[in-house]
Amino acid sequence: MTAPTSTPIPIPDPDSAGFWEATRSGTLSIARCTECRRWQHPPQELCRYCGSTVAFEPVSGRGEVFSFILVRQQTVPGHQVPYVVALVQLEEDPQIRVSGIVQGPIEAVQIGLPVEARMVPVGETGLCAPEFVPARN
Repeated sequence: MTAPTSTPIPIPDPDSAGFWEATRSGTLSIARCTECRRWQHPPQELCRYCGSTVAFEPVSGRGEVFSFILVRQQTVPGHQVPYVVALVQLEEDPQIRVSGIVQGPIEAVQIGLPVEARMVPVGETGLCAPEFVPARN
C-alpha cells in the first residue's frame, strides 16, 4: 500500500469553523471576544478569559518567527522535505501565535524573522491555510 500524496484536508469543528470559513475568501481571521476584546488562538466557542461569545476578525498576517522546527523526514503527505514549520507571533497581539510552513531559503529562517502570511489553497476544498514568507520591507 502506498502513502497518500495529497495534503491533509482540514475538518472544521464548531470552534474552528469561523477560522476556516474566512479562509474561503483568502482571509486570515482570529477569534476575538465580543466583550473583553481579547484575541484567542486556537479558538474556542466561548472566551477563555471572560466566558463571552467570540467572533472571528481579520488580522494582517504580519508578524515574526517566535519558534520553528526544520522537518527533515516526511510525516505529512504532500509536503516535500526539508521544510520549516514556524510558530509566528502576529503583530496584532504578542499572544497570538499561528503555525504554518515558512517558504523561502531554509537557512534564512531564524527567531525574530519578520514574515507575512499568504493564504494557499488546500486541495479542492475551497479552504486555504496560512503559510509564511519573509516580509517585504
